[in-house]
Amino acid sequence: MSADAKTIIRRRAIELGFDACQFTTATPPESARHFRDWLAAGRQGTMSYLERTADRRVNPAAVLPGAASVIVLAASYPAGEAAPEPVEWARSSLAMSRSWKPESRGGVARYARFRDYHEVFRRKLLALVETVDIVGGPDTRSRAYVDTGPVLERDLARRAGMGFIGKHTNLIRPSLGNWFFIAEVLTTLVLAPDAPARNRCGKCTRCIAACPTQAIVAPYQLDARRCISYLTIESRGPIPIEFRPLIGARVFGCDACLEVCPWNRFAAAGGLLARTQWTDDSGLVLLDLLALDHAGFRRRFRRTPIERIKLSGLRRNVCVALGNVANADALPALERAAFDPDQLVAEHASWAVGRIRERSE
Repeated sequence: MSADAKTIIRRRAIELGFDACQFTTATPPESARHFRDWLAAGRQGTMSYLERTADRRVNPAAVLPGAASVIVLAASYPAGEAAPEPVEWARSSLAMSRSWKPESRGGVARYARFRDYHEVFRRKLLALVETVDIVGGPDTRSRAYVDTGPVLERDLARRAGMGFIGKHTNLIRPSLGNWFFIAEVLTTLVLAPDAPARNRCGKCTRCIAACPTQAIVAPYQLDARRCISYLTIESRGPIPIEFRPLIGARVFGCDACLEVCPWNRFAAAGGLLARTQWTDDSGLVLLDLLALDHAGFRRRFRRTPIERIKLSGLRRNVCVALGNVANADALPALERAAFDPDQLVAEHASWAVGRIRERSE
């Protein structure tokens, strides 16, 4: 029955639009100790929820009592145009500022150019859970998550054969490259596990070399406190001054380590997210973003990943980007922002003003 159940579930997952479906057991991931060591080193930064839910994250049965299996799903998103490379902008800020124009754009991570994936996946996962519970019978219980539940999803995905974890700590599936989301269904239904994926990074270290802030402190080790994605999304306070110039013109996330992965040449975009793309651009006009009010922010970014950082976080990031790449034409807007009631925005705007004036001297 296990093999037949897997066939039915996998077929249903593909029908729902997922690009891959793999299976593993619900036993604790072998990496649980490494996760606890990572937390003990403080590399999670201000993401206190990771430590708060650590005991549940390392044991799927603590999330769903009686869990026997984990169904791991992947949904790719089109790679599209690369965003401006932050490390190049950081190295040549003077040259960039001379060619900067008021319509210049800030970089946005590729996944953020589509509607909020949590919302896109929710109905699909509920439909799959319904199938799993029907296949398993009346005593089967299942629970689905996408990036929000207390689950070590990358580690479970690796064990399920979905892909291997690269030196940048992200999951790589050869047929999808880096460009995909993962979700999982925990279930009490016993399903035969698939074979784990073999690591195929080899001697390649391109992702480590590409990181602008050296957040990949060693192969397979990430210090989130240095990561541009963490600094521009997860962190809600001031961005440390030493990292600001390295962010370049990124205003939401960073793909630097992902873009250089050689496995991307085999990537194939799926269809689940393609129809939800809300911007065709690799970036957004910086001065337009700085001028947004709350109503304008809601109109523009509702139901997108950018909504998560709220207006304050976005304008903070925009100030840093302008400080890195803009010329004196941006000073009037930044000088006004330096007196903004939002102290987070005001402080970063003041920093940007100082940076531009240094370059203009």
